[in-house]
Parts: sequence; C-alpha cells; structure tokens
Amino acid sequence: MFKWIGGVLLLLAVGVGAYLYAGAMGFLGREGVAGVPHGSARPEPVGAEASARQASTAHSLGDNSGSQILFGDFHVHTTFSFDAFLLNLPMAGGAGARPPADACDFARFCSALDFWSINDHAENLTPHLWRETVESVRQCNAAAGDPANPDLVTYLGWEWSQIGTRPDNHYGHKNVVMLGTGDDEIPARPVSARSPGLDTQNRAPLSLAQRLGLTLINGERGRDFTHLLRKMATEPRCPDGVPVRELPVDCMEGVVTPEELFSKLDEWGLPSLVIPHGTAWGMYTPAGSDWRKQLRGHDPARQSLVEIYSGHGNSEQLPTWREVEIAADGSLSCPEPKAGYLPSCWRAGELIGDRCREDGVEASECSRRVVAARQNYLDAFQAGWKTLPGYPTNDWLDAGQAPDMFQPAFNFRPRGSVQYMLAIRDFSDPAAPKRFDFGFLGSSDNHMASPGTGYKEVARGEMSEGRGRSGDPVGGGGMFGGEIEGEPVAESVPFVSSGESPLQLFEIERASAYFATGGLVAVHSAGRDRQAIWDALQRKEVYATSGRRTLLWFDLVDEARSVPMGSTVERSALPRFRVRAAGSFEQQPGCPDHAIDALGPERIAAICRGECHHPGETRRPITRIEVVRIRPQIRADEPLEGLVEDPWKTLPCPADGSGCVVEFSDPDFETAGRDTVYYARAIEAPDALIHGSDPLRCTRDAAGNCTAIDPCGMNTPRSDDCLSEAEPRAWSSPIYVDFGS
Repeated sequence: MFKWIGGVLLLLAVGVGAYLYAGAMGFLGREGVAGVPHGSARPEPVGAEASARQASTAHSLGDNSGSQILFGDFHVHTTFSFDAFLLNLPMAGGAGARPPADACDFARFCSALDFWSINDHAENLTPHLWRETVESVRQCNAAAGDPANPDLVTYLGWEWSQIGTRPDNHYGHKNVVMLGTGDDEIPARPVSARSPGLDTQNRAPLSLAQRLGLTLINGERGRDFTHLLRKMATEPRCPDGVPVRELPVDCMEGVVTPEELFSKLDEWGLPSLVIPHGTAWGMYTPAGSDWRKQLRGHDPARQSLVEIYSGHGNSEQLPTWREVEIAADGSLSCPEPKAGYLPSCWRAGELIGDRCREDGVEASECSRRVVAARQNYLDAFQAGWKTLPGYPTNDWLDAGQAPDMFQPAFNFRPRGSVQYMLAIRDFSDPAAPKRFDFGFLGSSDNHMASPGTGYKEVARGEMSEGRGRSGDPVGGGGMFGGEIEGEPVAESVPFVSSGESPLQLFEIERASAYFATGGLVAVHSAGRDRQAIWDALQRKEVYATSGRRTLLWFDLVDEARSVPMGSTVERSALPRFRVRAAGSFEQQPGCPDHAIDALGPERIAAICRGECHHPGETRRPITRIEVVRIRPQIRADEPLEGLVEDPWKTLPCPADGSGCVVEFSDPDFETAGRDTVYYARAIEAPDALIHGSDPLRCTRDAAGNCTAIDPCGMNTPRSDDCLSEAEPRAWSSPIYVDFGS
C-alpha cells in the first residue's frame, strides 16, 4: 500500500517537474499576437478644428508659409520587445500584453498624434513577430481614412539595439524607420545588432532558474515569455555574406557595426531613416564611450536625425566635466569632482576609504584600497556599482549625475551628447573633413505601446519607465540589477562578467528616478500624408519637444529669402535669424467625447489610463528663447573648450502667453571666419513634471553638496507620480552656416 502511494507521489512529482521544466524551456507558451486596432479614424471635424487653431496662432506670429506643424513619436515599443514583455509581467506589476494594436489605438485616441513608428527590438523579433508587426501597421493605416489626408500615419520600423562591453566596441541604439509598408517597400526581416559579450542570436539571456521563477510566478504570461526566449535562441540565423534578397525569408539577421547596418539597408535600396538615440544615456553606455569613432563610418543620407530627448532623458548638453579621463593610449583614469559633478569612480573610492578607516586599517593601506576601488569601478564600465557589493543604493548619493541640466540622462556620457557631436570633426581626409549635421527630434521610448505619452504628467508607472512599486513586488526584481545584498565590503572587488544579460548590469533604482514621460518629434509639413511628412524629415525641417505641443519656427532671414531650420547654407556676411514660438495648450482633465465614443470607457481606462490629449483654449507662456552657438573644430587638435556656447543668447518673451517673435544676428561671424552652427530652445513656463527636477531628492549641505538621497524610483509606490517643477521646452533643428565667399 505504502509503496503504491509512494509510486503515485513519485509519478506526480515527476509530472509536475516535467510540466514546470517544459514551461521554463518555453514549450508551453504561445507566440505573440498583434491584435486588431479600432477600425475608424478620428472624426474629421476634430482634426479640422485643431488645424484651424494652429493656423490662427501661426498667422498671429507672422508665419504665412502655409505649412502645418505635425506631431509624432518615432520610438515606440510594445510587448513584442523582450524588455517590455519582462516589464509588463505580473511580478513587475505590469499591464500584461500590450501589443501593436494597443499602440495604434493609443496614438489615435489617447495622445491624438499625427504620425508614429513602431520600433520593437530587432534582436527578439522572430519571423512570426515581424509578420504580425507588419500586418498591424497596415491595419492601423487602413483605418486612417483618406490616404491623402489621413488622421494618423503609421510607419514601420525596428530598433537596432547594440551594447558594447568597452568604449571601443560600443555603438549604441538606433531606430530604423521605413517609408513604405508594401511588400516591395520593406525588408523581408529587420536587421538586429550582435552585441559583444552577449550573443542573443545564439542563446537565451536568462538562466534556467530564472525561467523557472518566471513560469511559477507569472502563470500564462510567464510561459509565453519563456516561449519567446526559446524562439530567440532556436530560430535559424541568416548566413553571413549572402545578399539580403537571396537570404531565406524565415531567418534572423544580425550585424556588428553601424556600417554593416547601413550596408544592409543599401542592399535593400529602400527609403529608410536610421536615428541614433540614448547617445548620452549611461545606463548601458560604457564610461569613456566617444561618438568621434562613428564619424568615419557615418552615413549622412540615412543617419540625418538624432533623438535629443526621450523618456530616458535629455542627451543635449556638453558639460565642462567628464565622467572619466582618457589617456593617449586609451587607458582610463578617475577625474576629481568638478563644477558640482561627483564622478561615480571617485565616490567608489570615498565609500571604500570610509569603510576602511572605520575598520581601523592603517592609512597607507586605506589609500591603496581607494585607488584600487576607483580603477576597479572604471574597469567594470556599466557594472561599476557591482565592484562594491553590499552598499545600498542611497550610499552612491548623486554620483555620476549631471548637475544643472534639464532632465538629463542617467549617468550622463558627455562624449555622446548632441552638442559634442556637432562640435567635433574627423580630419582623416584634411581636404574633406567629416562632420555630423543632424536634425533634432524627440520621442518617448515608451515600453507600454503608448506613443506620445508626454501630453499629461500622470500615471508615472505607465506613462514613464520609472515603474514604481505596485504592492509588495518590486518592479523587475533582480533581473534589472538592484542592490547586492550583504555587509558592505572594506575592499573593492574587481568585476568579472559571467555572461549575464546587460539588464542585470543596470543600476536600476537610481536610474529609474530619471525616467520622464517622453518627447515628441514635430515636422513642418506641406501636408498630412505619408510622403509629405517624410519629405519634411528628409529636409530636417523638424524639431524636438519634451512632450508638449509647443509651436516653433527658426529661420535664417536675409533680403532674398528665409531658410528654415535644418538647412545648410554658405555665407560670408552677417547672418540674421528669426525665432517664433507659441506655448502648448493647457490640458483639460479626462478625454474628449470622440475618444470615449470610439474606444469605450473600459478601453480608455485600460490603455489611456483615463487621461487623453485634451487641449483647452489657453496656451502656456513661452518665457524665453535660448540660442546655442557651436563653432565646430577647424583642426584635429583644437580643444573643445569654448566651441560650445550655451546659452549664447537669451531673449525674453511676453508673459501673457501670446507667443514670442525674436530676431538676432551674429556680429562675430565675419571676423571669426569659420563655420558656425545655431539652434534655438523655446522654454515654457515651469510646470509640475514627473521626475522634473532633483529626481534623487538630495539633502544638501551649506556648500550645496548632496549628503543624502531619497530616490523617486522603482521602490517608491507607483501611486506617487514624483512631481516636481521644471520647464518644458522645444529644440529647433540647427541651421548650419558655412563660412565662404
């Protein structure tokens, strides 16, 4: 009898174990499904009224060009992306499946955009998921009404998500956006990145134990996630060296460098844009990474725009400090604190020094440990914080964070800032120096299938990536880094990678306090159709906003004609410029009736979080116009100090919200006799923004040093929107004025 019972129990145990193992290995889950978007466009009177209001404002500011400003988001993830899927699991307090159909409905009815693109990570876009994405994009466009005057244009794209292990092999992330959506207008498959140290094309990025945990805790969604992991690891890889049109349809394609990506797109010969983003974002960028190396292989025809601002922060400014010093031989050393900036490597030495002295170790040994701690931090690149196990997040204070910037990216990398890009040149060919002449755009980098989230500062856990705590679970847990438990060590530990996912190298708690709701891309377009918007992007007649629908014009004006933002011109005489700007409309609570009628109250609550773009009658004031002047290098050894003047001019605007028109000239241009870059920032009046200012909530001493922090991040309740005052803004694309006769 007992043997029989024991046998049954053994069989049950084996069965349960087999079931759990099968789930963890991905044999029981399902492929992702894109869903079906709502089948109709916004009512025509809604769009006509918005266009008329904008035209009236433009006319009042003296713009009679007849073009219209359209707003979009060119950086949108759904739960077809590996990280978005993980963030939206039940264990992270996530919303569950947020497929491409949700993104279409959100763009149309929640944020009321004019255009958007889908940009899921190519590294996990299996052939099935790519087909689902293509079909969903076509469905979203089919619902848009007259193709010559659609309510919403949806572009197909993906993200090329490269992460290097060192500055020399790091290239970062780039969004690829295609013009067309027909079978003969798109690649058969997206092109992914092959990152050193983590070949996602050959193995799943999580261990068996982690996958078991996912299936146990997250039920059906956990099994679906492990199914995705299995497909990522087992789908056939495209062979190298074969022309793209001769490759099998159902293989996954990857390349190592941006030059190879450009080459693949050239082989397809289809209109496309490649848009770098997160360029100064230190979450995944190794310290010391430098955009100078990307100049030689730069493709100005495809890579003509750069994302200056997103929900991951601002990548604009070039500060006077650096996160590391780089010697001529490429070796890294730790700089001393400067201009309010505390290098993370320096803080690592302080923490070890304090602990060493508390333990009564002699001074010379403590000094040695301090030096070693700083070098170990540098040698670990993104994982520097892991060289000090046991130290709580708050012990790092504000180390590594950019002071006095508007919503800067976490662990800011100055050599990836947009101003740095515009200041440097490559003189490998002295007769034809290379440069970046980017136009600027903003986008969201949202991972909740929610394009254009910056219209209202609500629902931090869904409208930004700074999820916050929902009940007992901590969003993402150890799969996204987190503190290393135990007693703080008295001596730094060199970091040795065990091949873990880059997600586990991220210093997530402080970083999550730096996530914003996201930006927008605005175009000056001759029409609302797909080609007209694309033409504006190609002209770089485009600008970025921090999420609000600020109106902005920036032109070089002379007796002959006006030259718009994004242009490159040659001048020898005094250049004159005009900036026009009007603030965004104050938002009304809730959603407009047409959105509620279309989606219904339940779906409005589920995907819009009950709040939509709902402009009132009053525009917010523009307080000032700031002008930035950059004089790019004229020789390889010219120091960058003084080449970026920010702000070069500050011009006040009326306080009554009526808009702003200012003009200025550059009397130094003729005497300097060198190429010069100009762009304008339109600054709106302060408003309460999610993670708006001081996201670490520093306590400061009399000298202004941060002595304690209370980060508003993953461990802060999700109900806390972490609001603080900051100034929403818009950045014009530059005008490049080359000096010549």
